[in-house]
Amino acid sequence: MQEPETITVQGTELRRGSPMLIVATVCYAILTGLALAALGTLPAAAETGEQVVTWFRQHRDGVRWAVWSTTVAMPMLALMIARLRGMLPAPYRDVFYIGAVTFLATGAVWTWTWGGLALHADRLEPATARTVLDVALFWGPVLTGATTTMIAPVTWLALRGQAGLPWWLGILGAAAFTEQAIETITIFGSLGFTQPGGPMNMELGGGLTLVWLLAFAFWAGLRGSMQNAAL
Repeated sequence: MQEPETITVQGTELRRGSPMLIVATVCYAILTGLALAALGTLPAAAETGEQVVTWFRQHRDGVRWAVWSTTVAMPMLALMIARLRGMLPAPYRDVFYIGAVTFLATGAVWTWTWGGLALHADRLEPATARTVLDVALFWGPVLTGATTTMIAPVTWLALRGQAGLPWWLGILGAAAFTEQAIETITIFGSLGFTQPGGPMNMELGGGLTLVWLLAFAFWAGLRGSMQNAAL
């Protein structure tokens, strides 16, 4: 792997590229892919309690593997957040950091709920399963607040040609931000595409946000300039 390039700009030492960030991003992408593959198609708000119980009984092992993958991925995501924060000027880096840490923390809470439902799936009661899952499903709609907070400062800087961020990251960020802002309507949804935990949350919104995050991290690992090379 190519060694990071060190440059000096106005007396400040900058480090271009980060092999550590590339490794963390690859690991995070792989572990996230494993979690999604293990879960398959998720039950959503429109399904009955009996259908939810049946799903958890059939996917109990898959849920546990997904929880494990997500847990192991958290240190990778934390490293990504720390390195990406170091590329942004104040106060943008702090806004990004707040959104990104909220993204990580709420993901952990989401796994607690799904893991708990899978633990004794053979004894789940339909009404209990439906109620607990309803709580978990609102991770998607409410997470849009964290993702827009995370995406907005990076997109603003990229579109203005600041902080050395590429223009294409601004375009991608604008698309992801717009989708996430519209996705807040899933808070009021109950059926179909806009139901909580449905396709708008998981497939469209989750996929677009993940693509943006991985694109930002891979670019930063290859070409991004970081102040404080010791980070």
